[in-house]
Amino acid sequence: MNRRLLTLLPLLMLVASCAAPISVKNHKATPPSARVVPETTLASARTPGKDARSKLGPLLDALRTAGKAIADGDDSAVPEYNYLTARLVDHLIEAKVQPWQQAVRVNSGSTEYLLRGTEPADLRDPDRKFVPADRLSFEGLLARDTGRTQGVGAPLVSFLGKQRMEPRAIPYRTVTAVVRFDANVATLDLLDPFKTQSFRLGGRTLPLQADFNSPVAYGLSRERIDLLGFARLINPAAYDETERLLKVQPYDPDKIPVLLVHGLQDTPASFAPMYFTLMNDPAVRDRFQFWAFSYPSGYPYPMPAAALRKELDAMRQLHPDHKDLVIIGHSMGGLISRLMVTDVGERIWLEYFGTPPDSTEIDGESRQLLEDALVFDARPDIARAIFMSAPHRGSELATNIIGWIGIKLVRFPATLADVRDSFVNILTQDSSGTQLDRFPNSIDTLSPHNRFIKTINRFPIRSDIPYHTIVGDRGRGDTPDSSDGVVAYWSSHLDGAASEKIVPSNHSSYHDPQAIEEVRRILHLHAGLPYRKKAVLADREKREMARPPGRWPQ
Repeated sequence: MNRRLLTLLPLLMLVASCAAPISVKNHKATPPSARVVPETTLASARTPGKDARSKLGPLLDALRTAGKAIADGDDSAVPEYNYLTARLVDHLIEAKVQPWQQAVRVNSGSTEYLLRGTEPADLRDPDRKFVPADRLSFEGLLARDTGRTQGVGAPLVSFLGKQRMEPRAIPYRTVTAVVRFDANVATLDLLDPFKTQSFRLGGRTLPLQADFNSPVAYGLSRERIDLLGFARLINPAAYDETERLLKVQPYDPDKIPVLLVHGLQDTPASFAPMYFTLMNDPAVRDRFQFWAFSYPSGYPYPMPAAALRKELDAMRQLHPDHKDLVIIGHSMGGLISRLMVTDVGERIWLEYFGTPPDSTEIDGESRQLLEDALVFDARPDIARAIFMSAPHRGSELATNIIGWIGIKLVRFPATLADVRDSFVNILTQDSSGTQLDRFPNSIDTLSPHNRFIKTINRFPIRSDIPYHTIVGDRGRGDTPDSSDGVVAYWSSHLDGAASEKIVPSNHSSYHDPQAIEEVRRILHLHAGLPYRKKAVLADREKREMARPPGRWPQ
């Protein structure tokens, strides 16, 4: 083996990972065409400046004018109303005024207003911050359409202090700001567009404008969780605290959770294009909510599967009323997902040890790891599974030079030494009886010769759980020898699948427009909704989604 290659590989992978898959640009918003408000007023509202508080009064004057025009039926004033509402938030931020905490008096010269605010109960955090979405644009490989709906109001990206966050939630939220007037009382409402789809202005009920994707994109650009992928592969024990099941949206007991499980050297960030596209579908948005499981991918995959079961138990304890899940697993995440829908009980344990767990003598404080990994049944809270580019029978890549390099890079702590021999024997012993002199890792368990991966395939997926496969063939045909470049068709194919979709993608099938459309179809099927294939998928959307880098419209 070329030692120089071994030395350079980590550096090359690190350099490749430094380019942000989504980057955010914060810019000045462009004023709309003047219809009912003077152009000079729109222009002066663009930048708060040091006199932000003194501009609040004229802003409210202009907002009342635009709001009255809309209430009287003039929809051409909607862009001005939305723009001015966003600028009001900008000026309040600059002036350090929070009408949601305490009403303030604002003088415009001609009118004295009492400005007050309302907000969702779970946003009541004095440390939370807002950014109007019309000042944000996104670029990068994972950037896609913003998912903004048309209507009245100014979408904002809000982020909370971690002490006030809903448990297991990400801190980035979408809200829409609207302003209503009752005589000289102006109320700035912050509405949750997941729960509120309309707003009453005067005697009219109007659709609420919303931006469902910018908060997730903004969070990905700031947190850079994509950088965890390689680090958690080569040193998983150092990142155990990042093993977490998270809610991407505010919890809703009436919506079906869709659980995303990433693969080897990956993070939930890679699902971003699929998430953004699905959130553009009102039917999906109204009936589903998204969760994501993030974990160090260097461990042999039965271990993160055991962790996911515990995380799902914790989520059920937090939300005992949640609906049964649809689980979507990509690559090794598909293998983890398969263990969530398979009844095994103690049969693998008995086959390997000959005695039940309670009667098996295995020394060491970490023996529970082995039992958690090998003794399990299908989850009662999973109703459907979707496997994307999943190596159910292993990947030859794990046995070639690339796999060998990866295996040598992964390291484990000495604290797991007491279960090393048992894990080596059970999770990695191949058909030739070869033994390892180290703790096995995820790449070991992805080999087609791997003992565990051969054993688990003897156990069928539970018959009452429909499952689907999405397979990439790089456009070369669905022959038994076809491959997405990492996983061959013979490995990802499953007899008994409710459907199998061959797409012309490489291993990153979650970025392929046809694969994403197939997921959308399956979700419609699961919710009992009529499905109509997007007519533009083959031309405009495919070109839009395939290009790197991408840009979201401002």
